[in-house]
Amino acid sequence: MSKRVYLDWNATTPLRDEARRALAAAQDLAGNASSVHAEGREARKLIEGARSAVAAAVGAQPRNVVFTSGGTEANALALAPGLQAEGGSPVGRLVVSAIEHASVLSGGRFPPGSVARIRAGRAGVVDLGHLRDLLQGGPPALVSIMLANNETGAIQPIEEAAGIVHEAGGILHVDAIQALGKMPFEMRALGADLVTLSAHKVGGPKGTGALVLSDGLNGLEPLLRGGGQESNRRAGTENVAGIAGFGAAVGAAMADLPAAAARMQVLRERLESGLRWTPAIIFSDSVRRLPNTTLFTVPGLRAETAVIGFDLAGIAVSSGSACSSGKVQPSHVLEAMGFDSNMAQGAVRLSMGWSTQDADVDLCLEAWRSLAGRLLKDQRRNTA
Repeated sequence: MSKRVYLDWNATTPLRDEARRALAAAQDLAGNASSVHAEGREARKLIEGARSAVAAAVGAQPRNVVFTSGGTEANALALAPGLQAEGGSPVGRLVVSAIEHASVLSGGRFPPGSVARIRAGRAGVVDLGHLRDLLQGGPPALVSIMLANNETGAIQPIEEAAGIVHEAGGILHVDAIQALGKMPFEMRALGADLVTLSAHKVGGPKGTGALVLSDGLNGLEPLLRGGGQESNRRAGTENVAGIAGFGAAVGAAMADLPAAAARMQVLRERLESGLRWTPAIIFSDSVRRLPNTTLFTVPGLRAETAVIGFDLAGIAVSSGSACSSGKVQPSHVLEAMGFDSNMAQGAVRLSMGWSTQDADVDLCLEAWRSLAGRLLKDQRRNTA
């Protein structure tokens, strides 16, 4: 079989060697982390080491890291009425950006009637003026805005949003799942009160995530009740192996971050230069983006056709958005940005990672030239 090229890192990343070793070592431990004997203490030591690594990656305190089964659970845990900043009133409504992940757009534990959406502009950046308007009047709000969009890669103005939210007496949740390991950030500098993370976006195992809280935040109601694990914030025996793998992956990602980000930026610029051989539209290219992400389309392109064509050529890419059944759906992000359904249906996402090479970009562009040539030929035939 010829070499395959993986360019779908925003969907999930390969497992890092460091995470694989940590997983294997943790699987050999017999103890329950809640047990007080030596075997239990050894399991607890792995969890607390990972907690420190995750906290350090976002500039937080280890005691404020709550491990979950993944990013979706972390978002659901965060999006709850009753959260309260120190000295403030409990939040009674939810305001989310229209470009959020489905796990945030679902509204968490807020009643549907208490959820409002912030508009996004054509470049894929949230409208801060609209956010300010939405926060006028009514009870304090929990606001959820992602740090970097998973489809376009557009980085959001979180610091400015935090100022608006806190001035109105609200609380800010930031889904940083796609940003972790691709750009440096710290919770305090962002002004975030809650941050959600996921292991498999940084080379860790699937099925492990975290909610990170700021100091002074109260009123977090657990989703899962029972035992007192995670400081009574998430019941259930901890996934020791997954958590250990998460910690190892985060440590490796942060150590390599400056060099990896710079290299991916160069590769992305080269990739996009090659894509523009055709009349390609690259979304959010006028704003600051993650260094590894390109979302593009060509008028008349159907994403499903392009994804299959790339796959047959040995290149793994994705559409802008895909549902759990694998059927390509119009990108809700592009629709929120004001693009019509035809454009939103044709978006293809290319995303790179720490091991992407120049040769991978070359093979992708070679496949694209062949695909685009057939597409443009068919378009000319249909309009003749």
